[in-house]
Amino acid sequence: MASSLTAADVERIAALAHLELDEAEKALYTKQLAGILAYAAEIQQIDTTGVPPTSHVLPQQSTERDDEVRPSLAREESLGNAPDASVDDGLFKVPRVIG
Repeated sequence: MASSLTAADVERIAALAHLELDEAEKALYTKQLAGILAYAAEIQQIDTTGVPPTSHVLPQQSTERDDEVRPSLAREESLGNAPDASVDDGLFKVPRVIG
């Protein structure tokens, strides 16, 4: 990581992002981006020895219930009121919706 950010660096970044910046914006963004990079460098200095890597801040808990086999409707009962049902095949016809 570069120790200092220049206006030329900001111009190059702006060109990559297809941004047109005036001189005041270049000066402002140079200062702001330099501050961000300085803070990132400061964060890199924190000793994290012994801290386990994490993928989430909070411990994850499963919000889903376990699958359980439970009784359901019999095939004959579920197809009993369906139009054009074929109980033997377990099918029923529906209107065509795509040409």
